[in-house]
Amino acid sequence: MSSALIDHPALKPGRVAVITGAASGIGLAAAHKLAGLGMNLHLIDRDGDGLDRALEAIEFANGGVATTWTLDVSDPAAFNDLRGVIARSGESVGILMNNAGVGSGGDALAPREAWDRVLGVNFLGVLNGVQAFAPTMIAAGQPALIVNTGSKQGITTPPGDTAYNVSKAAVKALTEGLAHTLRTTPGSKVSAHLLIPGFVWTGLTANGRTEKPDGAWTAEQTVDFAFERIAAGDFYILCPDNETPTALDHKRIAWAAGDITENRPALSRWHPDYADAFKAFVAESSGGG
Repeated sequence: MSSALIDHPALKPGRVAVITGAASGIGLAAAHKLAGLGMNLHLIDRDGDGLDRALEAIEFANGGVATTWTLDVSDPAAFNDLRGVIARSGESVGILMNNAGVGSGGDALAPREAWDRVLGVNFLGVLNGVQAFAPTMIAAGQPALIVNTGSKQGITTPPGDTAYNVSKAAVKALTEGLAHTLRTTPGSKVSAHLLIPGFVWTGLTANGRTEKPDGAWTAEQTVDFAFERIAAGDFYILCPDNETPTALDHKRIAWAAGDITENRPALSRWHPDYADAFKAFVAESSGGG
């Protein structure tokens, strides 16, 4: 992971980072990154043992410290309790990373329990974090960041795990609306950003594999890219990986939007009648892919 300091006024020694899904993957990589900047961390995950292991591995600079919280992000009361603890400490939240996520919700006809689980963590967990912390971050009058982890599946919505797609599409819409609210609120110095990872080697994507596939980025690469783009002012942080370049992502996203504007069948990219048309569309001005 890059050791260069991040050029953003929200990410300074002594300020607070609140990270959900912090026991592994992108959340843990972000914790390492921000600890290296001397920030004080509040690490949230439902895996208490994983949080303990994470805390042992993190190295802090400039006197930073961490506190771990084993809680369910779908519970708004738990978030509000944490906000109260931080507020009473007098600490200033520089970044909120709503990163906790689960998959395997199933298609539109999957059991309701699976849908409730995925939407509870992936969408309501983000909403709970935003509603708990954004008002106090705005009121503090200091530069601050809210980074919500979405997914390319929330944009192109491929067949399969429809519940996951819906949850991440909701995160996209929420974060877009939040960005507008923040920039139109008088005195607000808080900005929102939508992290859209590519293929990242994490527990969520391992699917039983023990070695990282060549096509995947590491969580550390993803976090480095994310903070580079945040420093540049990007809202949409569309991450490439080792198998999907940005140009191909742009083609896939444009085709998905074209289903509406061209009145094609839903998810036409996977419709046999449109296979050749999609292949030709991707090949145009992109060198194939």
